[in-house]
Amino acid sequence: MAHSSRKSGHRQSRRVAAPARSDVEVLVYRWGPRIDPGLLALALTHRSFAHENGGLPTNERLEFLGDSVLGIVVTEYLYRTHPDVTEGQLAKMRAATVSEPALAAVARDLGLGEFIRLGKGEALSGGRDKDSILSDTVEALIGATYLTQGLEPTRAVVERLVARFLSSARTRGAGLDWKTSLQELTAAHGLGGPRYEVEGVGPDHERIFTARAIVDGEVRGQGTGTSKKIAEHEAAEAAYASILASRGDGGLNLPGVNEALRADLALMTVSGTRGGAADVLESEG
Repeated sequence: MAHSSRKSGHRQSRRVAAPARSDVEVLVYRWGPRIDPGLLALALTHRSFAHENGGLPTNERLEFLGDSVLGIVVTEYLYRTHPDVTEGQLAKMRAATVSEPALAAVARDLGLGEFIRLGKGEALSGGRDKDSILSDTVEALIGATYLTQGLEPTRAVVERLVARFLSSARTRGAGLDWKTSLQELTAAHGLGGPRYEVEGVGPDHERIFTARAIVDGEVRGQGTGTSKKIAEHEAAEAAYASILASRGDGGLNLPGVNEALRADLALMTVSGTRGGAADVLESEG
């Protein structure tokens, strides 16, 4: 009889087991605000674990809530700190800040992957380091923090966790589509639209393309890549930086931008964000 009870207790512990207490304390310390223990366990429960353990609740509803809270916090922050920026630019900046790669980077900073409750198959397939799972779990934790603490403490933790992305939001926002950003920048300066010259070298299966972005009759940027698209985007990024550098002091400044754009240009070099467009395009295949 005692043997049967032990078996039953073992099955139950598998269904509700959360990370060990010491592990949870490490995560909560890194995260910041206290989270209700039940909500914390739920936020860390991926659907693969839930399905393998009899249909437990998953973190997807918390993720839905957290996504909305994250959106309002980031949107309000950008609105307050960038009064000169248009609605379209704000949208790009927000998208860059709350993107899947950005949130996955936050998760890796926290060491979050080791705490996520995954099914055996998902864990074996590398789920603890998948951007999609990591970013979704960050959003679920934001949702759990909001339900436990309310908006203001949640705002504080969000702004702290994504601070580096907020500080480079203008440049990262441009980097979502360098060709469009360059088009907008040249139009604002009255330089006319950019055009691109592309050349390819090498055999078809390993061809390398070089693109030049030409603005107002002058080559302002050059890029290389394994496709014309990647090469053109790198050239557009280089041209964008070149025009900001040459026009940032005096000349035809963008209305209201001035110091902020020069700071963003410095961030492109110091933080290593240049070249990011190629990485994104490579990941798109």
